[in-house]
Amino acid sequence: MTYCPSATVPFYKMQGSGNDFVVIDNRTLKLPREAMSEWASKICPRAFGVGADGLIFLENAPEGSELDFVWHFYNADGSRAEMCGNGSRCAARLGHELGFGSRTLVFGTDAGPIHAEVSESLDIVKVELTPPLDLALNAELDVDGQKISVHFVNTGVPHAVTIWDDVASLDVVKLGRALRNHPHFAPAGTNVNFIEIKDKNHILIRTYERGVEGETYACGTGNAASALIAHELGLVDAEVELTTSGNEILNISIEKDTVFLQGKAIKTYKGEMYLEALGITPGEEMRQCAHEL
Repeated sequence: MTYCPSATVPFYKMQGSGNDFVVIDNRTLKLPREAMSEWASKICPRAFGVGADGLIFLENAPEGSELDFVWHFYNADGSRAEMCGNGSRCAARLGHELGFGSRTLVFGTDAGPIHAEVSESLDIVKVELTPPLDLALNAELDVDGQKISVHFVNTGVPHAVTIWDDVASLDVVKLGRALRNHPHFAPAGTNVNFIEIKDKNHILIRTYERGVEGETYACGTGNAASALIAHELGLVDAEVELTTSGNEILNISIEKDTVFLQGKAIKTYKGEMYLEALGITPGEEMRQCAHEL
């Protein structure tokens, strides 16, 4: 079926621990994948678009896949991401509310299937992340003449983790950008997490997010990566709370090779976006079928 955007397109605005997203039900819109990157780069800017860290499209799963739905996730700069922990919790909640599945559901991402459980109150969601990959500890990297001990793991997307005595005093944007683009992580680059161990059950965290290209209030896969590495180093227990720079709490639990992420998934509002105001101009033949939406 031909993709057919109207002058306006309905959307939901959601946030998980301050990590915010625009979510679109693509079952009716049927936007093709090749157009999604441009939409993300036009919709996500905060001054000129709706404003978000990422754009998520939800659509029906392929028949026989045993998934409740699939998502397409794009960062604010239009790059496609394999996974997003906070986004996955928001997608699970909205997917349940839109009738894709029950409160216990499974949906498809580029990183693999994500199992999720939506609370009765709907605002707390627990997800089982894909198995962590490529764990590497204690790499000594030169960053602007400073030697920094950096750890790495892929929790759906790549994450570097560094440990500090006082994360509040760090220039996260400068250090994060340097590490995100460091030759050690070429060519794809990495997300970067700066953590402070408070005790065996509590971590403070700040994250520089690849694709957003700046500090975000929270990053679910970054929280998972940080807890996993801190646990591997013997610094924290298998269940730990992380306080994000948005002062939200995310809970990580590690059970053998499985990592669970639990926290808030808030539906803040829904609305309609004006495509032309965002610089998205549908062709004339597409305007003629706007009534279908």
